[in-house]
Amino acid sequence: MTKADLNAVVTGASRGIGAAIARRLIEDGWHVINLDIAAPTVKTSASWIETDLANEESISNAFAELLAHGPVTGLVNNAGIPGNDAVQDTTLESFDRTIAINMRAPMICAQAVLDGMKAQNFGRIVNMSSRAHLGKARHTTYAGTKGALVSMTGVWAPEMAEFGITVNAIAPGPIRTDLFEAANPPDDPRTRAIIDSIPVKRLGEPDDIANAAAFFMSDKASFATGQTLYVCGGTTIARAGS
Repeated sequence: MTKADLNAVVTGASRGIGAAIARRLIEDGWHVINLDIAAPTVKTSASWIETDLANEESISNAFAELLAHGPVTGLVNNAGIPGNDAVQDTTLESFDRTIAINMRAPMICAQAVLDGMKAQNFGRIVNMSSRAHLGKARHTTYAGTKGALVSMTGVWAPEMAEFGITVNAIAPGPIRTDLFEAANPPDDPRTRAIIDSIPVKRLGEPDDIANAAAFFMSDKASFATGQTLYVCGGTTIARAGS
């Protein structure tokens, strides 16, 4: 692939993990298009198309605009909305919206880029899951949709392998973002308990996830597909053994 062909869509790249991924991919030579409903809060050279990922028409319009300039050979389905809902408190409205953004939008985005990837005989798709899909109280819709992304990764990978397209997932553990710190103030004892439960004794940073995404998006990852990488400071293994 030439650098001119390295066009990547990163959803939800206006802040946090998405912005870190966009910045890292740009460093690696990708031209990045950010699909996000909110304007970027972090300055990068990524192009921004205002997109409501809960709305199929908005997604379709965004891809019609960007694909007019050439095929997309990289896709990071990063955008997602969190949840903190016990099963008895889950409303159908919140359930449906979470599915639309966390699960339906990644499928629509993948469908939009597949023809171009097949024509290039090259493609990279990374789906952002979460360690929470293994089980976390009060995360009915969030964990459910993130688990679905792992399942879809395992389905898409063998479907697309013959076309030179790899599909992998990343499942972050606790990551220091604005959203995390808003829900978990640094001086809150519960936040300290979260950090103490992580074997490496620190929160992850957005760049930790960006580094993993950059690997899966690279030529060096051509033999890795259908995988889920837990970037969680050892939390997954520690809890599995407790």
